[in-house]
Amino acid sequence: MELDQLQQTVVNALEDVKAIDIEVIDTSKLTALFDRMIIASGNSGRQTRALARNVQDEVKKAGGKVTSVEGEDSGDWVLVDLGSIVVHIMQPAVRAYYNLEELWKAAPSRPKPAAKP
Repeated sequence: MELDQLQQTVVNALEDVKAIDIEVIDTSKLTALFDRMIIASGNSGRQTRALARNVQDEVKKAGGKVTSVEGEDSGDWVLVDLGSIVVHIMQPAVRAYYNLEELWKAAPSRPKPAAKP
């Protein structure tokens, strides 16, 4: 499955279960581990688990592969690893505390030029 198609499948799956504040971050220039990070919120552990389950189901239905899933027991923060895309589904307080958007967007995409003497 192509990256753009996988990304759209994930976003649609999150929207279907009413995810809050869906954000897609292009990480292709920041790490070789994955190309996109998608972050979304759910209002409860039940909703975060439902969002993660829907992402998995829709990706599999579209012919994609789910590498692993972590955090379904608590539901505070569920991570769905799709290989080229990592999906973080968090409750709002957890998302605010870890602030992944700030962390990944703040990473420099290229080195700063050296200061002149």
